[in-house]
Amino acid sequence: MLRRELAYFFGAIRFFTRLPVPAWVGHSGEALNHSARYFPAVGLLIGGLGGLVYLAAAAFWPAPVAVLLAMAATIYATGAFHEDGLSDTVDGLGGGWEKQRILDIMKDSRVGSYGAVATVLALLGKFTLLAALDPALLPLALLAGHALSRFCATLLLAGMDYARDDQLSKAKPLANRLSGGALLVALAFVLAALVWLPWPQAVAGCALAALVTVWLAGKFKRWLGGYTGDCLGAVQQVSEIAFYLGLLAHWPN
Repeated sequence: MLRRELAYFFGAIRFFTRLPVPAWVGHSGEALNHSARYFPAVGLLIGGLGGLVYLAAAAFWPAPVAVLLAMAATIYATGAFHEDGLSDTVDGLGGGWEKQRILDIMKDSRVGSYGAVATVLALLGKFTLLAALDPALLPLALLAGHALSRFCATLLLAGMDYARDDQLSKAKPLANRLSGGALLVALAFVLAALVWLPWPQAVAGCALAALVTVWLAGKFKRWLGGYTGDCLGAVQQVSEIAFYLGLLAHWPN
């Protein structure tokens, strides 16, 4: 059983990152579906990598430079997988007015003006927010932000239908809905990261991340009748930014 769960975990790493996995790990649609419970764990891995790069870089360069290098490390490790999903999603929703046209635009490998602007704003937003955080909290924020945002994307798997009909879609194996037990496993990884942050800031971050996830899910439901793999990437990116916004929020007395 342990070997099977490790295979699911490594399967999630292989699907969502460029990091190497053991050669014995197989690949199948069923295994990938089971690996969904480990998406937040992949977030812990990527966030932890970013945090370590930040700490190492901060010993030699100013904090903004360390933030930039940490972001570059996480993007390199994932191959800009989620950023690409955000770009495609915004292009589709911005340029299409009916389901099939939106899906066609999202599948197009070319980047449109909507997607380019969204990607630039997302990267600038993350850089600005992270650079404004307390340096002592920043590695922990990366850890929690990457885990929580992937949990937000996992919630779409648990609660929404898959929007595409074609069988060749890369995200098709993920289309089966998660069980309650699998969702609890995913949540446990998020809580393991959040526990290290001051609870008022963590709650504020989670609240904003949940808010934008519900908002995006409503848009996907209205225009597509469900989600696609690109939609999952968009939710990950936007909810991560929202989490950092919550961490920085100053509430009036």
